[in-house]
Amino acid sequence: MEKIKVGKINSVRRHRVNRTGPNEIEERKQICMNALLNRSWIDKHEDEELYYWIKEQYFELRDWFTNYTGYTIIMNRHFIKLEKVPAVAFPWMGFSEFSKPLDYALFTYSLWYLENKTENEQFLLTQLVIEIRQHMVEQEMEVDWLNYYHRLSMARALKKLKSLKIVQAVDGEESNWVNDTAHHDVLYECTPYSRYILRNFPVELSSFTNMEDLKDTIIYGLDTKEKALQQKHNLYRRFLLEPTLLNHQWQGDISYLRKESKELVSQLKIMFGWEGSQYREGIIFFEPHVTSESETFPTQSALSDLSMLVCGEIRSMVTDPVTKMQVELDGLVRLTKHEIERILIHLKAKHGEFWTNEHKNMDSAVLAEALCNHLEEWGFGHWEDHMFFVLSGAGGKWEIKYGLTEQVD
Repeated sequence: MEKIKVGKINSVRRHRVNRTGPNEIEERKQICMNALLNRSWIDKHEDEELYYWIKEQYFELRDWFTNYTGYTIIMNRHFIKLEKVPAVAFPWMGFSEFSKPLDYALFTYSLWYLENKTENEQFLLTQLVIEIRQHMVEQEMEVDWLNYYHRLSMARALKKLKSLKIVQAVDGEESNWVNDTAHHDVLYECTPYSRYILRNFPVELSSFTNMEDLKDTIIYGLDTKEKALQQKHNLYRRFLLEPTLLNHQWQGDISYLRKESKELVSQLKIMFGWEGSQYREGIIFFEPHVTSESETFPTQSALSDLSMLVCGEIRSMVTDPVTKMQVELDGLVRLTKHEIERILIHLKAKHGEFWTNEHKNMDSAVLAEALCNHLEEWGFGHWEDHMFFVLSGAGGKWEIKYGLTEQVD
């Protein structure tokens, strides 16, 4: 019996957890650092061993995050949490379960409602929605619970609150309330997490004048030393939270990035176990070992396989003396959507037997759109003026082939 296998050369993995180290102490430290970075919090009752590992190394971990990122660690008798704030916000950093802006609004107003609740205090869904609507009207925002889609947004917000363990349902389901508000209600109970989901701001929120200022976790001074600290924090925060960060994506002095590259690679290997490689286009980090701590690239989706296949084909076209596809500065390759469609049509004719039925039967324009969006989500490229897809040098590190391997019994 034969099994299809996708092989890869020079693969780039999204950096996350590594469970190896020079000794048990170093290994535990890396496990703790990756858990703090990837999880919303470490629950003492669900992962008691990890909770105490972090507690034992608290001062070292706290000092590292303070020094290199400006992040703080919150620790209490229930959980430990790293207060993470991105230096640059991307759409994929939002909640994948949310589909409309109203979902986020109702999630936020639910947190407002919970501010006056104590741990283990119970409340009804009907009480929640009445107070939220009244408060939103005062803020000149309209929500109508007779509107089915508004109720769906409320249900999505509540499901996210439950998945984050901010509240727990004691009796009832919000999905039943969505379909019949007159005869269904839900009883919820507050958890210890409800007061810790929102980040702490260094000053009163009302004092901020623009969205850009919200990214800062501490107040930086205006002297040279403070500006250098802010720059270092931005550097580490971007490499920690973004799948890739190449030179052309760095918003600042490129000479600073190059000067700090050796220290950056060393620190992230020591503290997280990530392997960093320096290329002309910039530094790329990957995981030597993949665990279930976080999603990595390539994902389990067949779209990742197609993405790597397309990247490999473009790489061949760049090095082919006949096609001579142009490469811009920093290894960027600019393609139109039609060019990507043609590449997909060519690859389908060549390798279509290995594709899923969904992708084989999908319109080439729709598939090209989905593939580019997948690459953009993982930092391998971006749309420019809705006409060109700009593939970064990170995509050029892939070269994969479909192959057949014998199954060993």
